[in-house]
Amino acid sequence: MAERKNLTEDRKIDHIKLAVSQDVEFKRKTTLLECIEFIHMPLPELNLDEILISTEFLTKKISAPIMIAGMTGGTREAYKLNKIMAKAAQRLNIPMGVGSQRAMLENSSLIDSYKVVRTNAPDIPIIANIGVSQIIRDIGKNQIEKIINVLNADALAIHLNPLQEAVQPEGEPFYAGFIEKLARIIDNLEIPLILKETGAGFSKESAEMIKDLDIYAIDIGGAGGTSFSKIEALRAKNEYIKHHVAKTFEEWGIPTAASILEVKTILGNKVRVIATGGIRDGLMAAKALRLGADLVGYALPVIRAAYYGGEEAVYNLLSRYIMEIKVALFLTGSRNINDLRSKPIVITGRLKDWIEQRKLLLS
Repeated sequence: MAERKNLTEDRKIDHIKLAVSQDVEFKRKTTLLECIEFIHMPLPELNLDEILISTEFLTKKISAPIMIAGMTGGTREAYKLNKIMAKAAQRLNIPMGVGSQRAMLENSSLIDSYKVVRTNAPDIPIIANIGVSQIIRDIGKNQIEKIINVLNADALAIHLNPLQEAVQPEGEPFYAGFIEKLARIIDNLEIPLILKETGAGFSKESAEMIKDLDIYAIDIGGAGGTSFSKIEALRAKNEYIKHHVAKTFEEWGIPTAASILEVKTILGNKVRVIATGGIRDGLMAAKALRLGADLVGYALPVIRAAYYGGEEAVYNLLSRYIMEIKVALFLTGSRNINDLRSKPIVITGRLKDWIEQRKLLLS
């Protein structure tokens, strides 16, 4: 167990260091949000200060349809970063997730790196996080309760990362039987469940497989932002096979814009959709919301802001995104997010091709 503890913590340290210091984003593949154009309204017939973007998420009213996506935990550096991000999220009244809590199950001394989130953000929705590999290994009810209780979490996310597990030097790409075990967990869970992809997107075929389960939200984790295959290639630079296999799959995945529509085509409004994956400003967020996302998650820009600039940098970055969303609504004549979803858009290029070939629905 001691070796596994070190492996998990070392891996998390690697992920933080590489994310904040290296080029870990997709190069050729984009989110495809650039293929969406809003129609400018020179006569919006409203004032900017009238626009309301508050919404409800996990039974709590939040100030904007954005969140800090789950990223880290399980190291001393993660403790500092989670504290910074939690304070900013509390000030802005937006949700926050944490990274995989596997580390605290393997080493109880790491619990504080997660617990610090609720300590510094007592009022916002907080999402606990565990991976498929732990579910496949039959994580016990007591362990699930432990990761939830540490955060007094409002929801549990189970993250799906088959690509990362397949190319990771110490990966555990075991997914057989997951859906059956997921159904049992949902039956015994007292808080909502979220399925969370980690950068390769969510397909309509996968949405079809879970459509009868009581799932609160799907975080699509679309391609176009951080490439975890690229991160694992950097980690495995001295392992010939793992390094090159990871590099081969650096551009793998369903672009974020396409993935929103993949899920919405099958599930409609039955589950909430959280759009993460390469969202880098408020205009991109507005486009994701127009496609049907209920919430937009930010990860890489936030952890970099926290690492290099602290709480104020995170607060200012997210405040900018919120303002940009409001400006996008103003310029389309939208008083709120529901209004925005009925506004005309033009879709071009590869996203148009994707919609046509995949027979996706667009509202």
